[in-house]
Amino acid sequence: MPLEDVEISDEELTALALAADPNAPIDEGVEPFGAGLSPGTDLLPEWYMPVPNSNGHSHFRSIAVAAIVASLIVVNGAGLCVTYGLPEIAW
Repeated sequence: MPLEDVEISDEELTALALAADPNAPIDEGVEPFGAGLSPGTDLLPEWYMPVPNSNGHSHFRSIAVAAIVASLIVVNGAGLCVTYGLPEIAW
């Protein structure tokens, strides 16, 4: 029977989760999710669930987002409206 044809209810999943041992031993050869996969063999597409960036050198995106949010707060705090792109005095 293919796995697509198996139906499991929420109650069954809850019972399995509650019956699981949180202190179960972990095998020595276990690798983290996605560690041994080469590009193109991901279980999920990269756009759906990207691999976490663990090198710690990619702060550009968070700095850019913070700058945009801060500029919008300053512009709105000054009483200007930027809804349609150009700053206008809000009435």
